[in-house]
Amino acid sequence: MKTICTIFLAVILLIGCDKPGAVETNLPKCVKDKIAELEKEPVTNPPSSIWQFEYNGKTVYYVPPYCCDFYGTVYDSDCRVICHPDGGITGQGDGQCPDFAKKATNKKLIWEDNR
Repeated sequence: MKTICTIFLAVILLIGCDKPGAVETNLPKCVKDKIAELEKEPVTNPPSSIWQFEYNGKTVYYVPPYCCDFYGTVYDSDCRVICHPDGGITGQGDGQCPDFAKKATNKKLIWEDNR
């Protein structure tokens, strides 16, 4: 019984050993390039991150604003800007996707700067 418990705990530990900030391998190249670009910039507080959502039937990538009046940006899978759902002087974004917060689903953190 002790051996079974030891093996079980070892498996649990190995499953949870993802490298923090590791980039998923199945991301579009342009998203990986965006991550590399963010890693070259100075560290921000809060940390830079990229989130994946489903929005209007497509996979999109959201980069939150890192400060005050900057926009958050939603990109398609080719890294074309779809909209800025939040941020800016009003905090309401650019008005191009006012329904993003309500319609975006399957939120998944795909990268966070952990420097």
